[in-house]
Amino acid sequence: MQRRHFISAAGAAALAAMALPRATLAKEFEVSRTDAEWRAMLTPAQYKVMRQEGTERAGSSPLDKNYEKGTYHCRGCDLKLYSSRHKYDSGTGWPSFYKSLPKAIGTKPDRKLLRVRTECHCRRCGSHLGHIFDDGPRPTGKRHCLNGVSLVFKPK
Repeated sequence: MQRRHFISAAGAAALAAMALPRATLAKEFEVSRTDAEWRAMLTPAQYKVMRQEGTERAGSSPLDKNYEKGTYHCRGCDLKLYSSRHKYDSGTGWPSFYKSLPKAIGTKPDRKLLRVRTECHCRRCGSHLGHIFDDGPRPTGKRHCLNGVSLVFKPK
């Protein structure tokens, strides 16, 4: 009987933790804005992805098929995140890279679906970028599957 109560209490605690608003769980970032400031500078689609960890529709970003030389920056704070040298066509419908620039991104576990994924975000402003998977090309074997609305491409 005691074991059943323990399991019930542990389950309730886990559900309560998942229900906490993102702001409660978020750490402080170098660049921070109020919710009103983020909403004023972003389109509704950008806000949903970058601030609420949404996902844009596959194939909707023109950056997916962009192979010009340049750098991909964070739309939220203009930090350089990815080089075009590390971009490849993953066939998923989202811009994909096999690695980020040094000290550009942060990661955390994403438990929103039935399995744990690795979420990536801008290390400077916390904007959600996408997820990292272990099915990418050499040399890293990683696929940084990103939302184009989170990025700004700057050609060389």
